[in-house]
Amino acid sequence: MQTKYRNTVEFQVSGDYALFSDPITRVGGEKFSYQIPTYEAVKGILQSIYWKPTLIWIIDEIRVMNPIQTETKAIRPIAYNGGNDLSYYTYLKDVCYRVRAHFEWNENRPELAQDRNENKHHNIAKRMIERGGRRDIFLGTRECQGYVEPCGFDEGEGYYDRAPGELAFGFMYHGITYADEAVLEEDKGKMTVRFWRPVMKNGYIVFLRPEECTEKRHIHEMDMKEFPDKKFRGLREFEGEGDIG
Repeated sequence: MQTKYRNTVEFQVSGDYALFSDPITRVGGEKFSYQIPTYEAVKGILQSIYWKPTLIWIIDEIRVMNPIQTETKAIRPIAYNGGNDLSYYTYLKDVCYRVRAHFEWNENRPELAQDRNENKHHNIAKRMIERGGRRDIFLGTRECQGYVEPCGFDEGEGYYDRAPGELAFGFMYHGITYADEAVLEEDKGKMTVRFWRPVMKNGYIVFLRPEECTEKRHIHEMDMKEFPDKKFRGLREFEGEGDIG
């Protein structure tokens, strides 16, 4: 069980289908979902709920509530040279996950230090969870609509709560570290792809922090994204909301 932080958020995300693509299967134009969400996919869901460049969401753990099931569909995607191809996509079906996460300040953004009001951001994030998120929620890919609602992370009964032993998912994509969120000096100024070896016990999967992933690859050099004053209202968007419960 992970530490519960002062700014922890807990929510449930569910949907009819999900596609957390295994990149190995995409080379031939077909997609096959991992059995569980990737760290990057869950972080993307949280960023759709609420995000500012002032903070970085850290996914602590997830809980798999429904049995892991797949369904294959014939898809006709647009081919690069025009026309359509026939491909088979393998989706997860009837998915439901509970998520526990917290945020930390992005130390690579000192220009946003005035926006580091923990109470404000925590309260806004909780309200956005109650409202189902600020933007549309997708479970890995755009055609898989997700639905968010608040919950108690450890409440209720999940399908794998009493499953014996542990279930290992092998070598798996974890996520991408972009230059503006890099913690380690070796990753700064680069785009880095991370990998890990997740294990589920009684339905719970505890994630490694991005900087704890030792299996990774630097893809290319990368500059931090800039937010000009005319395009970013970061310090003024939610003025006066810091003390709202």
